[in-house]
Amino acid sequence: MWVSKPVYEAVPYIYGIAGAILFGLSMYLDFWWLPTLCLVLGIVCLVYGLVLWLRRRDYRTHRTGNDDPLG
Repeated sequence: MWVSKPVYEAVPYIYGIAGAILFGLSMYLDFWWLPTLCLVLGIVCLVYGLVLWLRRRDYRTHRTGNDDPLG
């Protein structure tokens, strides 16, 4: 599936924002299983967004031939 470049670049941030929202909702919801579900999904989204961001950064660093991770 092909998506436009701005959408592709925003995916890790979208996952991060969704994870933060779900994580925050888990503190305010008061239904039987809903806080646990939001907490787990929030953590999964945050981790997945971070993994995507780090993998893309690592790929771009190695593709350009720059082996210094700090710049």
